[in-house]
Amino acid sequence: MELPWLGEHCSERSCKQLDFLPLKCDACGEVFCKDHIRYDDHKCSSAYKKNVQVPVCPLCNTPIPVQKGEIPDIVVGAHIDKDCKYNPAQQKQKIFTNKCLKPGCKRKEMMKVVCEQCGGNFCIKHRHPLDHDCKGSSQPISKA
Repeated sequence: MELPWLGEHCSERSCKQLDFLPLKCDACGEVFCKDHIRYDDHKCSSAYKKNVQVPVCPLCNTPIPVQKGEIPDIVVGAHIDKDCKYNPAQQKQKIFTNKCLKPGCKRKEMMKVVCEQCGGNFCIKHRHPLDHDCKGSSQPISKA
């Protein structure tokens, strides 16, 4: 032991290793070596203060508060049975609902594409007045 004043001994009873780079537990404040720094490794009595996990509902993705001593699986199960806002019909809602008004066209778009002249809703392919035989005004604006 050339430099006995450097470092600290591990607080784990079975270890007591002299560590030159000791680590301090953020829950209990004791000093440990790298092998005993985890809460489970030194059986930390204050781990509940720091080791807090909040389960998330797998259906509605809402964090579920769990009180000390409660089992997270049971609390999440109770949430699913009573308070869950999950709506399976919402998952199956159609996105492409705006049907093209051009006769013979069956395309649907996610957003409305409204013709400025006739006010009709069309797909991207038939959005220009010349493409859907627009009856809105006598003169088309452009020949695009």
